[in-house]
Amino acid sequence: MTIQSKILCLFPSAVMLLAFICFLWICQSPSFYNITALLFTLYGFPLLIHKIHNYFYPLEEGVSYLKGKEYSPWWGSHQIQSIYISFTALESALRLIPGAFSLWLRLWGAKVGKNVYWTPKLEIADRSLIEIGNNVVFGQDCGVISHVIKPKKQDLMLYVKKVKIGNNVFIGAGSYLAPGVIIKDETFVPAQSRLYPNKVVSPNLSNNLLDKNIEVSHHTN
Repeated sequence: MTIQSKILCLFPSAVMLLAFICFLWICQSPSFYNITALLFTLYGFPLLIHKIHNYFYPLEEGVSYLKGKEYSPWWGSHQIQSIYISFTALESALRLIPGAFSLWLRLWGAKVGKNVYWTPKLEIADRSLIEIGNNVVFGQDCGVISHVIKPKKQDLMLYVKKVKIGNNVFIGAGSYLAPGVIIKDETFVPAQSRLYPNKVVSPNLSNNLLDKNIEVSHHTN
């Protein structure tokens, strides 16, 4: 693991320490300044560091390895974002405000269209690696994961690719989208769907997925 990787492993702890200090400051003497400092620590600081990090270490799609001597830009990017994966309430609050979460993702580098509905329970592992069109609905407990890691020859192979979602798409509750998944316009993705890396889903294919889910449910009952 490179020096950069080791430093960024400490980033989530540093953010939480700063947030705790701000919280104690507010408890001692609440004011506009220390409340602003707390909000900046939780939202502004990680975003700023991520932009600086991406300027010097731009994230590239494709295959790489995590145990080599070269620094992995994805690793650093993921560590900066990990606070929101660990403490999901930080982003869940943004989803309660119309348009706030879409704007938040755009600030991280995502492409998000208009009229996107986000449910409070949602996991996005790589905020800069998603493209979403207009009029998209995410069901409860969905996950968008733009990376996958697997052991290979005493190393860890990393595959990174954007997830792309078209216009007028509905993604059913409990569905997970892997790296490279493309969902075309006017597609309905059934609940509990598992879309594996680089899978392309069109309206006709989504109907087949729905039929399979109904068949499985029928046999289970």
